[in-house]
Amino acid sequence: MSRAAQQPVVLDVDGSVGPLDDELRLPLLDWQESIRFGCTLARYGAFRAAVQRQLPDTHGTVLMGSGDFHHLSWLLIERSIERHAFNAGKPLRVVVLDNHPDNMLFPWGVHCGSWVRRVAMHPAVSHVHVAGITSTDIGARHAWENYSQPLRAGKLSYWSAGVDTGWAEKKGLANAFHSFANVSELSAALAYALRAVAQPTYLSIDKDVFAADVVRTNWDQGQMHESDATRIIDALRGQIVDSDITGDISSWRYATWWKRWLSAGDGQDTQIAPTELANAQINQHAFNERLLEHIARCHLNAPESTP
Repeated sequence: MSRAAQQPVVLDVDGSVGPLDDELRLPLLDWQESIRFGCTLARYGAFRAAVQRQLPDTHGTVLMGSGDFHHLSWLLIERSIERHAFNAGKPLRVVVLDNHPDNMLFPWGVHCGSWVRRVAMHPAVSHVHVAGITSTDIGARHAWENYSQPLRAGKLSYWSAGVDTGWAEKKGLANAFHSFANVSELSAALAYALRAVAQPTYLSIDKDVFAADVVRTNWDQGQMHESDATRIIDALRGQIVDSDITGDISSWRYATWWKRWLSAGDGQDTQIAPTELANAQINQHAFNERLLEHIARCHLNAPESTP
């Protein structure tokens, strides 16, 4: 794999991602308030254009800072589709490790919890697997908030642990739900499925999927351990064409009223004491480096001799 294909890119929208070897860092801090958590489609389009102007044709994993920016995966996945000329006859699979489905209703544009529907329904995407969900966002109480279109169309699957999803059978959506007693069983089953059907894959990791003793994020966290994630990544050896990582931690107070309101309702933690923040970011940085190394070894163009 060429040096350019390994070069990590930092979309520096919140200053949370520490310096990485041979990185390309795009200065985007001026966009933080308008893009963080969510935005109108017009604003998103303007941000997309700004990023497109700065991104090289070839690069490695993209890091986007806090999970508040996970909706930026949408533009990166569409860019991957264009770069590799994926289409309905030669589709791209998407694997998302996340504690939340990111397929929730949001009628005012796009936000970090609603972007998956747009990716799943893209004609060049064969399927989206969102794995590691322990959030009640897919429980009966929040069933009405989940977009049913991609689930019903067979374009989206939820892989969850410890969540009662019995409502899905009543809605005729049972085939889209894979429920397990724990994340270890989940990761083993998903790894088997991904290895059994190999295809070009985009990998997106939101670190809120991990248990709080692994890494700290701005959101309620799941139960995945690093070994669970590496098992899934290993199953994608030789299949990963592009990837991104989000779920770093940063402190921010929204100036926009509706973001303060929705953020509080979702239990988001964006105001963190400086010492706590610094310690959490040190741990985050070390974890990023390990994830980057592991993903690079499993990239489509990684040397076969790489251990």
